[in-house]
Amino acid sequence: MTTPVAPSGLLRYLPAVYQKDPFLGRFLLAFEDVLIGRDDAAPGHEGLEQLIAGLATVFDPLQARDDFLPWLADWTAFTLRDDLEPRQRRNFLARIIQLYRLRGTKQNLQDLLAIFTVGTPTVTETAAADFELGVHSTVGVDTYLGGGAAHFFRVTISLPRASQEAQERQLAIATALIELEKPAHTAYKLEPIFPSMRIGVYSTVGVDTLLGAVLP
Repeated sequence: MTTPVAPSGLLRYLPAVYQKDPFLGRFLLAFEDVLIGRDDAAPGHEGLEQLIAGLATVFDPLQARDDFLPWLADWTAFTLRDDLEPRQRRNFLARIIQLYRLRGTKQNLQDLLAIFTVGTPTVTETAAADFELGVHSTVGVDTYLGGGAAHFFRVTISLPRASQEAQERQLAIATALIELEKPAHTAYKLEPIFPSMRIGVYSTVGVDTLLGAVLP
């Protein structure tokens, strides 16, 4: 048995002589569906009034639909990688204008890496690493006799243990960001650090433990 469809609520705006016309009640359903939406409409369907009322969310990266994020990125002259999670895309777009003001700086690069990678990034400018016991004291790593190489910096990212594919993906993202954001005259070295030995958990050298903990 077919359930009767309630007449359009737009009937109440017509003169009384038309409000009891069953044909008009059905005819106006289409306009009601397009203009203001209906309670019995399909999930996700909205009328024009609802769309206009929620227009501000389209321009908010934290509230916009996932398919709007690439469009918002175009406004900031940036192309989002397809392999980024929606959360990473939203966090980046929410901060991109502020980050542009710091473009080319150490702080900007660290902030970007913190958004797009799952590890903890550290950017070290070798020329600024003076000898200081307990802070900068390992020659060739964080201390350079006579000063470090000019226009050179190191990027260290502590990544969690994951599959080889996931680790390579994180490194690819980090490399792309560094190449995009670093000043053209500078050089760098990316050094990923992964979890090392933990007795009873990660302790088989060459299988689940890497001495030196740097992925080739």
